[in-house]
Amino acid sequence: MIFTAITTVLFDLDGTLLPMDQDVFVAAYFKKLAVKLAPHGYDPKELIDAIWMGTGAMITNNGSCSNETAFWNVFCKKFGKDARKDEPIFEEYYKTDFQSVKDVCGFDPVAAETINALKEKGLRLILATNPIFPAIATQSRVRWAGLDISSFEHYTTYENSSYCKPNLDYYREIMAKCKLKAEECLMVGNDVGDDMVTRELGMKVFLLTDCLINKKDVDINQYPHGGFAELMEYINTL
Repeated sequence: MIFTAITTVLFDLDGTLLPMDQDVFVAAYFKKLAVKLAPHGYDPKELIDAIWMGTGAMITNNGSCSNETAFWNVFCKKFGKDARKDEPIFEEYYKTDFQSVKDVCGFDPVAAETINALKEKGLRLILATNPIFPAIATQSRVRWAGLDISSFEHYTTYENSSYCKPNLDYYREIMAKCKLKAEECLMVGNDVGDDMVTRELGMKVFLLTDCLINKKDVDINQYPHGGFAELMEYINTL
């Protein structure tokens, strides 16, 4: 079957392709990072506070710099301009201790089956995960989901992005880089606030409800929704 209505499917990662309880994931991530950095003089509470502040700077980034720069500007303001010299320690953390955070995540083989099915149909695939992590961490989480990063022609990280969800400019930046038209795109995600906002740009949307995040208790019946089986059924109607 040749799809004419859509050419591209954008997927969120955390809670979509990679099942997880976001709060549990963040707790495990921070705990292991604090243990890794404590021997290097970082007080755990101050470290976590600084990371939250840096994350806030990325979420509110207005495109004036990369999210990577936004994060480190805040982090270095907290710990001094030389703090970035410790970036290799963070990279080592993502290569080692971070890998055990996989244990608090779920796994759904149907995610990879769905990606492979869409590739076989000739659809373009974009990994539209909120770009608050470096590439090394995103690549790891993709592997945890049983996927290969090469399945996606583009994936967002804090190095290559200048906005974050739910800012529509985050999605506009993807469309510009990948030369996409909104009306030819389908956004698949589990977060009503972060992912379904793409409908305002003219994209089609599908809300994956297995790990639903709906902070404002929005009526989800306004969106096509369900699991991966329902997603494929929906795509087959387009």
